Amino acid sequence: QVQLVESGGGLVQAGGSLTLSCTTSASTFSYLVMGWFRQAPGKEREFVGAITASGYNTALADSVKGRFTISKDDAKSTVYLQMYSLKPEDTVVYYCAAKRRGAADYPYWGQGTQVTVSS
Repeated sequence: QVQLVESGGGLVQAGGSLTLSCTTSASTFSYLVMGWFRQAPGKEREFVGAITASGYNTALADSVKGRFTISKDDAKSTVYLQMYSLKPEDTVVYYCAAKRRGAADYPYWGQGTQVTVSS
């Protein structure tokens, strides 16, 4: 079982920055594909970005490309979502997710962390 714990959410002004962290208990962290998703109330969950197990490749949604980056630290079993130039529409709950390489879906999810961007 892979447990994920997000942290770093909070309140920030528009144009500001915030870094979310997701730490896992998995000893196999370096073999996991890590993803970030977000979901607003009453809306579908939205893919934000992902980083491969090797850390060499990342993918970001068009809505955040150029403003968000993803990185990981295998020694800390932690993946980061660095968010810059935040907009009020980035105000949602952000979730960390994990899957093993080659898997189609993300079976492991964190509890979510709220990000609020004030205008």
